[in-house]
Amino acid sequence: MEDLLQVGVITGTHGLKGEVKVFPTTDDKERFLDLEDVLLDTGKELLELKVEYCKFFKKFVFVKFEGLDDINEVEKYKRCPLLVTRENAVELEEDEYFVADLLGLTIVDDSGVTIGRLENVISTGANDVYEVLTEDGGRILLPAIKECILDVDMDEGIILVHLMKGLTD
Repeated sequence: MEDLLQVGVITGTHGLKGEVKVFPTTDDKERFLDLEDVLLDTGKELLELKVEYCKFFKKFVFVKFEGLDDINEVEKYKRCPLLVTRENAVELEEDEYFVADLLGLTIVDDSGVTIGRLENVISTGANDVYEVLTEDGGRILLPAIKECILDVDMDEGIILVHLMKGLTD
């Protein structure tokens, strides 16, 4: 399991006083309201930053970090991911998982046949879609709905699925 989880990516600056424009990569951008500390991945190092405040505009979050008070101090962080430790991550409900924990799990159908491994999770709005890399190098898209995803066993590293008619044709 990953120790760090991505919650957003800085896409640019906002104003002249050090605010950054963040594209949230979390299901609920409101989680930024409870965020006190964040790790900024510069590609060379992880910088621990304190969130001074945040505000929302359309699909973006504008974040101001303590001690970064000028556009010139934050401009270099464009395209840098914002991470949180697992301890600072949101509390998950039953049958909810972090995408980072699901990636790479083995996909097995309800007859016991191994189909492949989870390569990607695509958010569509209505429900997520699991992109599975099959044993023969092909790809299958599985809707992340209860009729299709029967069980997730994190201890065994297996997602048990029911292949609904038309998914593999």
